[in-house]
Order: sequence, then C-alpha cells, then structure tokens
Amino acid sequence: MALVRGLATSGGLRAKAFPARWPVRLAWIGLALYSVYAASILDVTWPRFVQGLDNGARFLGRMFPPNIAPDKLALLQTGMLESIQIAVLSTFFGVLLSLPLGLLAARNLMPGWVSWSARGLIAVLRSFHSVIVAILFVKAVGFGALAGIMALIVSTMGFVSKLFADAVEEMSMKQVEAVRATGASFMSVLAMGVLPQVMARFIGFSTYQLDSNLRNSTMVGLVGGGGIGATLFTAYQRFDYDFVLTILLAIIGLIMVAEVGAGRLRRIFQ
Repeated sequence: MALVRGLATSGGLRAKAFPARWPVRLAWIGLALYSVYAASILDVTWPRFVQGLDNGARFLGRMFPPNIAPDKLALLQTGMLESIQIAVLSTFFGVLLSLPLGLLAARNLMPGWVSWSARGLIAVLRSFHSVIVAILFVKAVGFGALAGIMALIVSTMGFVSKLFADAVEEMSMKQVEAVRATGASFMSVLAMGVLPQVMARFIGFSTYQLDSNLRNSTMVGLVGGGGIGATLFTAYQRFDYDFVLTILLAIIGLIMVAEVGAGRLRRIFQ
C-alpha cells in the first residue's frame, strides 16, 4: 500500500515537474493551420508538383551532355575569370571598409550615439539582397562588372561589419584597459589591445565572405552585373541548355575549390 502511494506521489511529482505546455502546442497547431491556408491561396497543389517533376525531367534531359565546344569554353573562361575578379575586388574593398565601420559599431569602444548610428547604417546595408542592390547600380553606372563589384561591396560591408562589431564586443576588456593605462592613444589601443584579440576571427569572416561573393557574383550577373552570370543568362535566353549545364558544373567546381582554399587559409591564421 505504501508502495502504491509512493508511486502515485512520484507520478504526481512527475506531472508537476513536466506540465503540459498548451501555449506551445497551440502555437504549433496555429502554424500548421496557417501553412495549409497559405498553401491553398498560393495555389500550391500536388498536381502542379507532379507536373513540375515531369517538366523538370525533360529540361534535364535537354541539358545532357554538357557542351564543351572550343567557342563555348572560351566564353566560359572569360565569364569565370570576370566573376573571380569581381569577387576578389568586392571582398577586398568591402572588408577594407568594414573594419572601421565595425569598430564604430562596437558599443564597448564608442559612445552610444556613434555605435547606434553605425549599427543603423549596417542595418540599411543588410536590408536588401545583393541582386536588388545590383539592379540599382546597373541603373546608376550601366551594365558590366562595376555594378556587380559595387553591389557586392555593399553586401560585404553589411555582413562583415556586423560580425566584426559583435566580435569586438565579445572580447576581453582587460587587455584594452591595460593599454589605456599606459596613456596610449586611441589608435595604439586598437593596434595593441583590440586587433590582436579579434584579428583571427576577422580573417575568418573575410575568407567566408570571399566564398560568399564568389557565389553571389554569379547572381548579380543575371541582372547585368557582369561575370559568369551574364553568360548563364544569355545561354538560358538562347535555349542553349547543354551550355547551361557546362556553366553550372564550372560554378560548382569553382565553389568547391574556393571552399577548400578558404578552409586552409583559416587554419593558417588561427
């Protein structure tokens, strides 16, 4: 009898320790109901999905085998080289501008009005996708690599500046205070107290952004920003799907090589 009472008591304790979380359950139920409603008004239906599989299979069939004709490979080489140049230049200038902007956004180094103004600018830079920014620059400076470079510089600043500011805010202030106690100038504090703590992470952010810009350089080209994206868009317009596959395979290869190179570079500076 005592054992039964003990089990009942322990069961009651377990019930109290793990109560039913009805708000969470209701939230999941609401999300499921809204997903069904959204799918119905967006015409997301199973017949369309099945038809899409059939159309996709025919499209893939037209892409094989990839076109490796000499004239096509020459276009591919030109577009890929331009994309690499766009990615490298945009990463270099974007990271160069991100360093002071990230420092200005660090709330443990700057007055409140400076850091919040800098973070507001970063939020503006992060508000739009690089393709949208590329469209704006294409309208401003015309078609070509310059529009793509400027768009990716904006994208790089929005991403790297925020991460760099967060890294500065997470660092230990003891080393900074020790340098300040010597009467060093602000630039000396940055050089001796801040950068040694965050430089490894900053290099990691930069290498990741270079990898990201290699991918994004193909996207901005679709809207006139130069690079292999422009070649890919032209091939689509001409229904030259076998050459489209060649371009896609080349992009995949480029990204894989860049990923390996970025990983090794991060290990060198760690």
